[in-house]
Amino acid sequence: MAISRAQLLKELLPGLNALFGMEYSRYGEQHKEIYETETSERSFEEETKLSGFSAAPVKNEGAAIAYDNAQEAWTTRYNHETIALGFSITEEAIEDNLYDSLSARYTKGLARAMAYTKQVKAASILNNGFSASYAGGDGVALFSTAHPLVSGGTNSNRPSTAADLNETSLENAVIQIAAWTDERGLLIAAKPKKLIVPPALQFVATRLLETSLRVGTTDNDINALKNNGSIPEGYTQNNYLTDANGWYLTTDVPNGLKHFVRSPLANSMDGDFDTGNVRYKARERYSFGWSDPLGMFGSPGSS
Repeated sequence: MAISRAQLLKELLPGLNALFGMEYSRYGEQHKEIYETETSERSFEEETKLSGFSAAPVKNEGAAIAYDNAQEAWTTRYNHETIALGFSITEEAIEDNLYDSLSARYTKGLARAMAYTKQVKAASILNNGFSASYAGGDGVALFSTAHPLVSGGTNSNRPSTAADLNETSLENAVIQIAAWTDERGLLIAAKPKKLIVPPALQFVATRLLETSLRVGTTDNDINALKNNGSIPEGYTQNNYLTDANGWYLTTDVPNGLKHFVRSPLANSMDGDFDTGNVRYKARERYSFGWSDPLGMFGSPGSS
């Protein structure tokens, strides 16, 4: 439906002092704090996790050497989505000198809508990260106590009992990440990088990571999390997280959360011959997902 003079009656009358409702500030590209971004030239992308070798056994004198097999563990597919939105202005509205103000105002609104959609889609990976309905390449949710391994064991990237963000739960997360193994059960040197929190936990995160002494005690103990540099990149707030109690850690494990850009944001316009209306549209194509779940640790909170 085109924007017509009937929808903008006040703008045609004298005495109008101000138009408002389109000037709000917006949050930045918060997905960049969480995702690795790559470009894509295909309709979809696939990434496959490989299994290495198990620990080397002792070779007894005169015995044959042991041979091991490498294999693929699982494959993750990224299906790109096309996101598009547009508006049009009637020929009559253009004739009545509304073109300049409308095009400038609503192209900004178009950009705002497209940016908002991208952040919602990026945050949805974490918002749905505990649901079995959104399984990854290994067949379980992003955050699971039982990510299956080729060796027959499992990795866990969430607490066995859901825990709110506090000193104990954060320290336990650091310890748990240090115990992760590869597909064949060999320890990997995984470490946390950054804490991701919703707005409701920003003050808790500040006290946990930025104070010199322990929080909530009368003892003169140091803040071990800060002193050890356990979360070297501090914390960042994501305003699109829907669970006020959920919190997340990015890790230094590569190929975790991925953002593929198939077509970057582009704007275009044209005139419709039959109606004389001018049409505007914004379009981009991308995907969000994860390859290696060990790129993240998460807890939904206890409530």
